[in-house]
Amino acid sequence: MQQDQAIVAIDVGTTKVCALVGELADGNGLRVLGVGVCPSHGLRKGIVVDLHQASQSIAAAVDKAQRTSGMAIKEAYVGITGSHISCKNSKGVVAISRSDHMITHEDVHRAVEAARAVAIPANCEILHVIPRSFIVDGQEGIKDPVGLKGIRLEVEVHIVTGATTSIQNLVQCAQRAEIEVSDLVLEPLASSEAVLTDEEKELGVVLADVGGGTTDIAIFIGGNIWYSKVLPVGGNHLTSDIAFGLRLPFATAEEVKIRYGHALADTIPEEETFEVAGFGSEHLTVRRRQLAAIIEPRVREIYTLIMNEIKRSGYDGLLPAGVVLTGGTASLAGMAEVGREELELPLRIGSPHSLSGLADTIAGPAYSTGVGLLLWALRENSARPAEPPPISGPKDLWGKIVEWLKSFLPQNR
Repeated sequence: MQQDQAIVAIDVGTTKVCALVGELADGNGLRVLGVGVCPSHGLRKGIVVDLHQASQSIAAAVDKAQRTSGMAIKEAYVGITGSHISCKNSKGVVAISRSDHMITHEDVHRAVEAARAVAIPANCEILHVIPRSFIVDGQEGIKDPVGLKGIRLEVEVHIVTGATTSIQNLVQCAQRAEIEVSDLVLEPLASSEAVLTDEEKELGVVLADVGGGTTDIAIFIGGNIWYSKVLPVGGNHLTSDIAFGLRLPFATAEEVKIRYGHALADTIPEEETFEVAGFGSEHLTVRRRQLAAIIEPRVREIYTLIMNEIKRSGYDGLLPAGVVLTGGTASLAGMAEVGREELELPLRIGSPHSLSGLADTIAGPAYSTGVGLLLWALRENSARPAEPPPISGPKDLWGKIVEWLKSFLPQNR
């Protein structure tokens, strides 16, 4: 969506809704013009469970973004996630019929459409069809076949699908907030735009976006996505464990996790304590190591699920760039250390980069999806070809001649 050369993105997460307004800056960077962040209500594990609350959360975030940017927001690119998301890989093949056998954009489109024709459940619909690589007359590894000559064109694509009802509910929430959805973008795809480097994507890397309700996984090899999965576990599970283990209200447990949480219990001094308000008027003194002992098993479980998914993909031996961890839970102290232990792969924390404008407010890994949505939208808009001018053919010329001759005929009174 282009609005005075500005782009709007909305990350509808389980714990927060983030609305961003941005534009392309000099040097292909991103200038952030407006930011609106509000607590998220009405979503569970990335799926809308209360239409009214979810739409109110979106409207509140959009209102803040409008006030900080000074722009009226009517359309936006919206991120989507949830356990209803699934993926599959497919191939399409077409013959090149031109006499000179030169491959055109139309041939590429036909090949992608052929790959798109796969069986999906009746209650699902396709969100993305992403070309991974092309094969021309048996020659593999071609990234852009346009202009090459060949007789047979094949394409490998990554297809992302989602449950129709979940997609419609999210769109309806945006519309209730008076926002038209320009496009829905799978959140790990968006996050990859903000935190992965081209070299990492080329070598082979796993993006793990650990949000509040879900952990989004995307595997990139050879510069393209090869596998994606959404796991229904995230930072809220850590908070629930703390609330249960320490007998705290959920909001207090979330604050405790952010301020004092650590994923490695053995690194915390035994004598370190903090005060926290419990239910009623009760005040508790809690050992920080006790808090870490509650958090650590759940963090290790999340990494075990990530490793299982990497192995299930079949690409576990093709990831020399390791894992890039992002999302709000990535900011938890000790996450990187535990990840390197559990996954036995290189691991770094990924945050958005090359930002200007209001960048300081969204510099952490919690905002990777929102920034990535802006970058995705900018790239899509720049790649969209302009409408070609109408071409006058013989029929248009003959029509003009007929109209000219009619001007000489007597008019009926």
